[in-house]
Amino acid sequence: MAKEKGARSRRFEGGLAPDAVDVNASIDFDYRLLPHDVAGSIAHAKMLAKQGIIPSEDAAAIESGLRAVEAELAAGELSWDPALEDVHMNVEAHLSQRIGDAGRRLHTGRSRNDQVATDLRLYARSQAEELIGLIDGLRLALVSLADKHVDDFLPGYTHLQRAQPVRLAHHLMAYNEMLLRDRGRIFDARKRAGECPLGSGALAATTFPLDREHVAAALGFDGVTHNSLDAVGDRDFAVELIAAIALCQVHLSRLGEELVLWLSQEFRFATLGHSYCSGSSIMPQKVNPDLAELIRGKAGRVIGDWVTLMTVLKGLPMAYNKDLQESQEPLFDAVETLRGSLKVATGMIENLEFDTARTREAVDSGYLVATEVADYLVSKGLPFRKAHDIAGALVATAIAEGCELAALPLASFRAESELFDDEIYEWLKVDRAVDRRDIVGGPARTRILAEIQRAQAELAERVV
Repeated sequence: MAKEKGARSRRFEGGLAPDAVDVNASIDFDYRLLPHDVAGSIAHAKMLAKQGIIPSEDAAAIESGLRAVEAELAAGELSWDPALEDVHMNVEAHLSQRIGDAGRRLHTGRSRNDQVATDLRLYARSQAEELIGLIDGLRLALVSLADKHVDDFLPGYTHLQRAQPVRLAHHLMAYNEMLLRDRGRIFDARKRAGECPLGSGALAATTFPLDREHVAAALGFDGVTHNSLDAVGDRDFAVELIAAIALCQVHLSRLGEELVLWLSQEFRFATLGHSYCSGSSIMPQKVNPDLAELIRGKAGRVIGDWVTLMTVLKGLPMAYNKDLQESQEPLFDAVETLRGSLKVATGMIENLEFDTARTREAVDSGYLVATEVADYLVSKGLPFRKAHDIAGALVATAIAEGCELAALPLASFRAESELFDDEIYEWLKVDRAVDRRDIVGGPARTRILAEIQRAQAELAERVV
């Protein structure tokens, strides 16, 4: 039997050198494909029997044998053999030892090239589904936390400088928006992996009358690939999935950064249960946000996975090349890194406690309602740029007086513009200032409640 990916056969004298075996083998990482390899092989065997290419009793023996081999390999009752290079040859070898020639008929009409392409697509689709579920779980935790803090306030920041007051719920719901986009991108990447390449052979399909559509439907694909050369060498679906994962990890990194800030003694906006923190080996007073930092740090790792895969692909000629074996580890690493990060991020959000008195204290200092002064004057007919200048002058006056804007006497306001009257003090109340921003996407209470309800309704349909 031909083994297109460099496996030894009677064509070759002797075996690979020991160091060559180490580099050539992929079983140390592609064992993850075991359930997908078995599923693909069972679908292929059933199709071969349906088409009259192999006896139906052989197909039945192959199916039962494969299920037994899968169970025993997964349980550690059978050993992986690095000399057999990969998951595919290990499974086939154990199967043939178990059921004899029936097992040797399994590879009829396929190559390891289209086999691994199929396995990787099945892996990508299943992992994308799991990641989507974990994203929804984190979103649910964020939305639930936001629902508890609709009436609490937090400084909104630009340039890490206090800018304008917002509801704490509005800030938390911003991450829901990021994760919703991440969900969509991963869903799209899953869809792009929806064509089955099995039947493409090594590069030029096969002379056997395969029913490719039957296999695709049995494996849950949306259809089949339409060019055998492209099908065996395509890893675009992996590039797209890793790219979506990398951006999601970047969003988690931003969340991790904010947790680090909020938990710091400088901010003191929140506390986190010790199950998600670590101590110092030398300073007993320390409670370090190590898990938030690790999530932040892992963004570089996943971005590196994407760069690795793009670099592997960039110079390859058409069809299969052994370089493509290097596409697997970045995919596995990216998936597993994001999976772990999503679980930890969800746990941290579920255990996060805000010091709302502290966040309100931060809102009430730093002249965060200065924009309200300008907006007030605009409502009286003054052009915004003039209003902005007057508001800036009043901030300077408040700084000189050592007080907040709301503590200035009306005379100070009127010294800058006769348009001011007592109504300005209502404009400077934080809750009023926030709730005047009553537009779609704004932080007003009614808008936040509507967004929370919208997210809860959507998640109720998705999270099981």
